[in-house]
Amino acid sequence: MAGTKIEISGPKSLFSNEFLCNSTSLLNSRKTRTVEVRKPVAATAALTAVQIVAKLIELDSVKVIPETPVQFTVSGQVTVEYDAMEQMKELMFNWWDSSKTTIDAQRGVFLQLVSSDIDPRTGKAKVSKEAILDWSRDLPINADKFVTHEVQFLVDGNFGVPGAILVTNKNSKELYLKSITLEGFLHFDCQSWVQPEKLHPEKRIFFTNKAYLPNETPMGLRELREKELRELRGNGEGVRVLSDRIYDYDVYNDLGNPDKGLEFARPVLGGQRRPYPRRCRTGRPSTKSDPKSESPVNETTPMYVPRDEAFGGEKKRSVDAGSWKGMMNNLFPFFKHSTDSDSVNSFADINNLYKESRNHSNFPVESTADAFKFDPPNIVSRDASCCLRDDEFGRFTLAGMNPISIERLKVFPPVSKLDPSIYGPTQSALREEHLISHLDGMSVQKAIERKKLFTLDYHDAFLPFLNSINAHPDRKAYATRTIFLLTQMGTLKPIAIELSLPSTNPFKPSKQVITPPVDATTCWQWQLAKAHVCSNDSGAHELIQHWLRTHACMEPFIIAARRHLSAMHPILKLLHPHMRYTMDINARARELLVSAGGIIESLFSTKECSMEITSFAYKNWRFDMESLPADLIRRGVAELDPTEPHGIKLLIEDYPYANDGLLIWSAIERLVKDYVNYYYPDSNSIRSDSELNTWYYESINVGHADLRHESWWPNLSTPKDLVSILTTLIWISSAKHAALNFGQYHYGGYVPVRPSYMRRLIPNEDDPEYQSFISDPEGYFLSSLPSLREMAFLMSILEILSTHSEDEEYLGDRKELSTWRGSPEIIEAFYRFSMEMKAIEKEIEKRNSDTKLRNRCGAGVSPYQLLVPASEPGVSCRGVPNSISI
Repeated sequence: MAGTKIEISGPKSLFSNEFLCNSTSLLNSRKTRTVEVRKPVAATAALTAVQIVAKLIELDSVKVIPETPVQFTVSGQVTVEYDAMEQMKELMFNWWDSSKTTIDAQRGVFLQLVSSDIDPRTGKAKVSKEAILDWSRDLPINADKFVTHEVQFLVDGNFGVPGAILVTNKNSKELYLKSITLEGFLHFDCQSWVQPEKLHPEKRIFFTNKAYLPNETPMGLRELREKELRELRGNGEGVRVLSDRIYDYDVYNDLGNPDKGLEFARPVLGGQRRPYPRRCRTGRPSTKSDPKSESPVNETTPMYVPRDEAFGGEKKRSVDAGSWKGMMNNLFPFFKHSTDSDSVNSFADINNLYKESRNHSNFPVESTADAFKFDPPNIVSRDASCCLRDDEFGRFTLAGMNPISIERLKVFPPVSKLDPSIYGPTQSALREEHLISHLDGMSVQKAIERKKLFTLDYHDAFLPFLNSINAHPDRKAYATRTIFLLTQMGTLKPIAIELSLPSTNPFKPSKQVITPPVDATTCWQWQLAKAHVCSNDSGAHELIQHWLRTHACMEPFIIAARRHLSAMHPILKLLHPHMRYTMDINARARELLVSAGGIIESLFSTKECSMEITSFAYKNWRFDMESLPADLIRRGVAELDPTEPHGIKLLIEDYPYANDGLLIWSAIERLVKDYVNYYYPDSNSIRSDSELNTWYYESINVGHADLRHESWWPNLSTPKDLVSILTTLIWISSAKHAALNFGQYHYGGYVPVRPSYMRRLIPNEDDPEYQSFISDPEGYFLSSLPSLREMAFLMSILEILSTHSEDEEYLGDRKELSTWRGSPEIIEAFYRFSMEMKAIEKEIEKRNSDTKLRNRCGAGVSPYQLLVPASEPGVSCRGVPNSISI
């Protein structure tokens, strides 16, 4: 008896809501349904879904072995990124090739559905026949950025729920696959580049948006889940090419270029001698001069990041445009007078780098002379002296671009932790007589007991490197300690600065203390001392707080997540927006910013020992201290207090970074707690998650291998542990990085108040330069600053780093909520979080208008907006992106 194939092409399909709700759904059935009929039966478009179901039930009741299964047509919409010019060029090449040879019938994109069920006969997942997508036959010349194409899949009636799609790109170029939707309700959020089959013959695997813990994975998807992760891990060999999607680890052996000369050689960071987080392995060959050093990026081996981690088109255009603008701003002021000296002769020379202040006309006209000048930073007030005022100095430690270095003074005099056999006596030169007249009648001990003294301490961070720094004729630095008094108004007042140099002459003191001025001479000495402190603060901010503690320390967690958390894993889905672009910006930084002769070495005091300073600091880095509450308590600026809204009490009540940061921290923690508790109801669910535990284990033992034996690493045993770990990672990636990054231009863009390096030390009476300092203190101060050209270069870089791109994604925005369409509790949690971000924005605006808060409101005081969640594109000095993307 011959069987008959039934194809349904009417208005209702296998996946229509009416069919799913009103029938014994073949989609969800785990039984094998095949049919044998006694006479031909045709299903036409005239049949309703109910009639089709009735017919299938009738046919299914025939108890004979089938010859041909029932088959259904499933409609899909495939959305791809589209570039009309590129597509036109490819079509022309294809046409040219086809005029010489026979037409390639295999061109196009081939897609195959994979069922969540396995076929009991084979033990393998069920797969559909291949569907072909070939848009070359219908070229939409005026298409939008993303174009949706229709595709038809043919599946058996007993196919079950599709859980994955296999994609093969048989075109000649890569394509960006944005999403696939089946029958309008089953979504695959792909967001990935698919390479041509000739480059990567393995079929790409995309899973539906539904999240599964490993032990809950449908049987039909388990093999694919493991296969995809194996492919992402690679084999640790070979040179990575731009089309690869391989995530692996390496040490920082790519910072130098010894083949260019000995002065460009840099030590390897990572290992017992110079511990460091790991970075993404590229596999580039070693240099000829040093087999331990990786050769730099060149045309043959370009910068590699896994393909899906690379900047998108809008982001890349934004960065490139910023670089071009920066180059023009840097060079143009010197074109006209290229033979003139670029030394600073007056503050007017510096002010001439900026545009004139615009009037309030609705249509301000920019003069030609201003076309390539810089916008004046709107944070720093430039008074008549154009130097840093004491009140601004104190305010910037709480609400500037580096608000996380200030600590409470607990021991006086301060004591160094450096080895005295190498670095000399550990005692400080600070004494009570230096402070007593500034303590409002308190003794030093009483001020410490009342928690009124704070310090900005860069002694141990810089002293080991001062001989190397000061060997350069145009770089001079001290190891500095600054003491602040917390005033009755809640502001910080600098009352003493200690300046230390390495002990080289037993008859000449290596430490000196500068106190607030009492006459003209001490006024300029005080200004120079503050400038040296700010120079150290600039270097510590850029290298330690910004680069090391956010960019570098986050990368191992991202690599491990990609290697061990499946795209189906709920924790990867939570973290995904917070990993966006981080590996790309880190790779660019290794190439341009922190490399030998790069921007950091060119513009900051630390020169060739810049990255060694970060390795020295990494020895004291602790992941368990990276949460905001733990960091505030560690620095002594807060104490545990369960009666307070966030569980801690700030000892500096008007601390804008901490006050606003705690709002965001608590909101993140609530979101993560709701999310984690949804998927992990108890400790057993944590322990049984193999992917989660492998991710965390590898993040520590491979990604942070040099610190893997430290006892302070948090355990991962309970849902509470996971909440703490994830909240910290999201905090670092979003708010902490935003607070350290997006104020760089407006807080650091006027160099006299925040120089990136100093050229001269402060002369003592027996120094040869002392007389020139006395005769022209302003000239001496200006000659201590970077040159005009270097100022312009620095401002160009700070402006680029402070810019939000057009495609920035901000905290509180989740563009892929369809992922949790079947989990209303998760969608509700994200919605609450988004509302909290809007409420936080209003609360910060309210605080910035409160005249009692002197560190963020007052005459000439700029509001603190760095932790306002949303921002417009550009240099806004506000906005908290989801990830470390610049």
